[in-house]
Amino acid sequence: MVTLNYCYSNKLSRGHRDKAQRFITITGASEKVTLQVLKASDWHLEGAFDVYYSQPQVQSSTYSKHPEKLYNRYKDPYADMIMADGISTLCNDLMVDPLDVVMLVISWYMKAATMCEFSKQEFIGGLQSLGIDSLDRFRERLPYIRSELSDNQKFKEIYIFAFDWAKEKGQKSLALDTAIGMWQLLFAEKKWPLMDHWCQFLQTKHNKAISRDTWSQLLEFATGVDPGLSNYDAEGAWPYLIDEFVEYLTENNIIQKGRVKL
Repeated sequence: MVTLNYCYSNKLSRGHRDKAQRFITITGASEKVTLQVLKASDWHLEGAFDVYYSQPQVQSSTYSKHPEKLYNRYKDPYADMIMADGISTLCNDLMVDPLDVVMLVISWYMKAATMCEFSKQEFIGGLQSLGIDSLDRFRERLPYIRSELSDNQKFKEIYIFAFDWAKEKGQKSLALDTAIGMWQLLFAEKKWPLMDHWCQFLQTKHNKAISRDTWSQLLEFATGVDPGLSNYDAEGAWPYLIDEFVEYLTENNIIQKGRVKL
């Protein structure tokens, strides 16, 4: 593992030392580049990562850039795209489950138009934005990619992205089973207490495709309304489906004295 040498570390406070070492461990950057980027970001680690990976000119020259080799490894033999089989191979190489939420975040970085597909432009553009040029580098970047879900603003961007990414081509709405699967994947990160009740409500009372409006508004409901509904505004501009869900919670005594019934 690359470490910060004594001459550098002896000049830094412990907190700055720890940040510098973490930055080097994740990025593989040189000590000089590490200190330049961290100082430019006022020692905010996430800001330093953003600068480092959005400005190729500041990246360490240690890595030669060959993202196209990775693309050719996974490209479909009959089309100039990475299809389901190629993505399955990629998951095996990265040692992640295809259903791992990190694959959604990777797709977000690549601005993929469709689930289980990457065009050459999407794949290579995503790798370049992440500073990835090799399989080993891809594996090293997985913790950082996964950490994007902890940022509320980026989580929202990934959540909104997921609707178009997951729906079938030519469809305006998201199939119910697909929507439920995506919600379970995403809200596993947020641990929304009403998730199971929401899914059960949809399967028993709705059983229809999910509109874009419902998809986007549910995030606002799940993150902005207390699970005990203490701050729920019945006169608010919620989609009818969310209003019906609140009625369902009340009628079935799922919410009792401002708390979710276990």
